[in-house]
Amino acid sequence: MPVRNANAVWNGDLKAGDGTFDLGSGALSGTYSFSSRFEDGSGTNPEELIGAAQAACFSMALAGNLGGAGYQPATVNTAAEVHIDKTDAGWTITQIDLRTEANVPGVSNDEFQQLAETTRTTCPVARALGAVTLTLEAKLAG
Repeated sequence: MPVRNANAVWNGDLKAGDGTFDLGSGALSGTYSFSSRFEDGSGTNPEELIGAAQAACFSMALAGNLGGAGYQPATVNTAAEVHIDKTDAGWTITQIDLRTEANVPGVSNDEFQQLAETTRTTCPVARALGAVTLTLEAKLAG
């Protein structure tokens, strides 16, 4: 399997500084700052990037699990809300809430819920983030 790469640079001190990042594939680059992470400043932040990674991984893995069960999903749309909180250990990503809606002809809601729950704990990003509470709200479209 290939190894994926990303790069980030930070310039200056924590509050006044700023940073840039880029993906090795060239598909995405951007800026981040103290303000974009802990306030409402422009740019992105590591939590949004983790949320995007978790949502993308979950959507792909659920499509794979549905396919493995004999269903052909038309769409799987997943949103992620990443919570960062100040704990005794310092700033910590404490929880990721996933909301997914899928259009999957022929699947019952019970089987869909079972496959979604299995996917919640088995997609590679979820396994990598095992210390984070991962909640799931899953529904079928239509």
